[in-house]
Amino acid sequence: MRAINSHFHWYPKSVFEALCRRSDAPRAKPNPKGGYDVTPHEGVTRCDTWSDWFDLDAMLEHMDKAAQGAGIGSDFGVVCTTGPGGAFFSETDAASGHAFSQMWNDEIAGACQRHPGKVWGSGVVPMQDPKRCVDELERAMKIGLVGVNVPSSIGAHGRTRVDDDSLADFYATAERLGAVLFLHPTDVVFPAICDGYNGALYNSLGKVIEVSIAAYRLVLSGIMERHPKLKVTVSHTGGALPYQAGRMDKNSKAAKLPQDPSVYLRRMFTDTVQPHALGLKFAIDFYGIDHVMYGDDYPCWNAPAALKVFNEVGLSKQDQQKILCDNARRILNLSEPAKQSVAA
Repeated sequence: MRAINSHFHWYPKSVFEALCRRSDAPRAKPNPKGGYDVTPHEGVTRCDTWSDWFDLDAMLEHMDKAAQGAGIGSDFGVVCTTGPGGAFFSETDAASGHAFSQMWNDEIAGACQRHPGKVWGSGVVPMQDPKRCVDELERAMKIGLVGVNVPSSIGAHGRTRVDDDSLADFYATAERLGAVLFLHPTDVVFPAICDGYNGALYNSLGKVIEVSIAAYRLVLSGIMERHPKLKVTVSHTGGALPYQAGRMDKNSKAAKLPQDPSVYLRRMFTDTVQPHALGLKFAIDFYGIDHVMYGDDYPCWNAPAALKVFNEVGLSKQDQQKILCDNARRILNLSEPAKQSVAA
């Protein structure tokens, strides 16, 4: 049995070093934890990272040791996703967002080429500029990425929503190309009302509420109805969506959708980033065994802890194989390196 981590954050250090050389926003500066603090626009500094986010070789070694320790094979495959940092590329001015998106995507694609069959990646796009956004989505797919990160809140201060009419061509293009959209919370909107308690309130509730609202906007706006083949994966076991789906069906008649909202929600995909076996089991039951991919949010969480919770759910070996590996291969259309022919 092999495992593929669909929710894994590696950040290319070269992008942050380039930001550190700038005096005007967007810019960055090193922090005492071996990471970087980023200023996407004046008056705002975020993306508080630490050293673990930047060393891909060490991260892959950690994942392989976890696989061996859990008895699920000799190695882990990973899908590099951007996570909260994805908001940065849509918060800057459009030209900078586009330039740094290209730099980021090239670095991710390079890592995939250096580790074929081991590392895959999703890209980033400057969503504050719909034309540049579509252009970079098309380029990201051409250089071998599986899709792009969609921040739950877009633009400076998160004032643009994922269902904004200006993004219609983006969703149409993503559907046409088969690009997977990785919907992930940002650090833009909810920190203001979830302040205090050393991040406990925001990290526990703010993030999952934000990603839930963003995903539900894709439903209420009719985007999921208009694009039946659009692939959307909602991080963190779908946030609050599985647990409030009945309430959404009851209270959303005014949207006049052809089907109940929960039908569209179940068309989405999710991961196993859930530190509670009961919550993970509920998400699997809601989305269905074929719509859930293993993920552990490394380095924000870790594989041994995530696999422990995963095993506590009590799935059959067949269903474990689906979530640990097979679903990601199918949903994300992950390619393996071509086998080398051996001369007789």
